Amino acid sequence: MPFSLLYGSILALRNLCFDKGWFESKSYATPIICVGNLSTGGTGKSPMIEYLISFLKEDYKVAVLSRGYKRKTNDFREVLIDSKAEDVGDEPLQFKQKFPGIVVAVCADRQEGIEKIRIKADLILLDDAFQHRKVKASTNILLTTFNDLYVHDVVLPTGNLRESKRGAKRADLVIVTKCPEKHSYSKLQEIQYILNLKPVQKIYFSKISYDESIYGISETLPLNYLLDKNFTLVTGIANPKPLVEFLKQNQFNFEHKKFPDHHHFSNTEIKNLKGKEIILTTEKDFVRLQPRLNKFAIYYLPIKTVILREQEKFFKEFIINEIENFSTNS
Repeated sequence: MPFSLLYGSILALRNLCFDKGWFESKSYATPIICVGNLSTGGTGKSPMIEYLISFLKEDYKVAVLSRGYKRKTNDFREVLIDSKAEDVGDEPLQFKQKFPGIVVAVCADRQEGIEKIRIKADLILLDDAFQHRKVKASTNILLTTFNDLYVHDVVLPTGNLRESKRGAKRADLVIVTKCPEKHSYSKLQEIQYILNLKPVQKIYFSKISYDESIYGISETLPLNYLLDKNFTLVTGIANPKPLVEFLKQNQFNFEHKKFPDHHHFSNTEIKNLKGKEIILTTEKDFVRLQPRLNKFAIYYLPIKTVILREQEKFFKEFIINEIENFSTNS
């Protein structure tokens, strides 16, 4: 707890310097939507980025900028379909392979990255940049999970928050992610009351939706193909619990090999996985594992973010209005 107090105080002083204008936060003529969180991970940022891409790419030239977490390079790189995950990061590569028509880039210096890609885009999605205050986004989206709200947590290392929960005041909208399929309206109201957002802040709720098919490098199979199979689930994500529970609830029989988020698999680990008959993994892990297991039966199960039905129309309208109003006022 003393270390949390010290760390939290340093972060609070840093935020104060940005709030007062003592530290520069640069604005741009291009709309920038930042997707981030207060916790250390597992809130569903990647599915949310993909959700935004899926409906914005029809009307706008979309670019995504990420730092490329745990990549083995440090410079600016535009992500290509045949890039290597260790060079650009697994999530940026996943975005590019899933949406080849958009611009995806990685750069630790977000200002440098924005300068290099904004000429190619009508808008930029900043992945995991809520604490990167050197850039002033036009819209800030803050994610928090249904079962682990940031208001119930404290700053590292005692808790899992990257900064104090007071940082939520910078968000234009908060999305409560990973809501269960069965939820009561009263529970959603309770969460809204607990978060105690400012009147100008919007709140939306979303859930995870799993695909009905699994995908390999050259074939697609129905998910039910695995029902009578013994397979190995390999995860290198922050929170595999929802996926594990989904598979168990649907009566799948599997062994779970759990690795840290963005894990770089060693030669020994790959060798051990080659002994498995069928491997199921996440889409993010697939971009790292498949090139090293390309002659083996490895598949991924995609997930996507779904805004709760009664809110989806209003959410999309809000985002598009934010983009259009920014463009009009710039």
